Amino acid sequence: MSQSRVTDTIPIRLTANGISREGAAEACKTLADFLREDLGLTGTHLGCEHGVCGACTVLLDGEPVRSCLMLAVQARGATITTIEGLALDGAMNPLQEALRDSHAFQCGFCTPGFVMQITALLSENPAPTEPEVREALSGNLCRCTGYETIVNGALAAAGVTKEATR
Repeated sequence: MSQSRVTDTIPIRLTANGISREGAAEACKTLADFLREDLGLTGTHLGCEHGVCGACTVLLDGEPVRSCLMLAVQARGATITTIEGLALDGAMNPLQEALRDSHAFQCGFCTPGFVMQITALLSENPAPTEPEVREALSGNLCRCTGYETIVNGALAAAGVTKEATR
């Protein structure tokens, strides 16, 4: 006789990109999967699913978190910002424009995680030095670039030139 597995879901109410959202998830569902599968916010990318690459970084109450390591139920009542929440009336924000102008990314898979990490950095420190940018980005991996253009884009968004930070 086979037993059917009964799966209990837990109601989740949170604010995602300024919009109150509700859903339900199994206790073991990650925030990344909940954002992508239940809320349709597919800009959050899953790379390693071990918290190493940073591609899944989102802001939770303004702080960067690896959404692949966090359970969706842990985000109940929180304010989440994903890459989709950074657009200004459908247009890229100044950070996104600076990264585009510096040709920061090639394939784009890591882009959401880097952008969210830099967003958190600039929120905390609007004029970071180059070493501060490098430190903030040290937990994000990109397989396509040498990071110089990403750092340059972050510094440009902050209005700081590379030469002024040495």
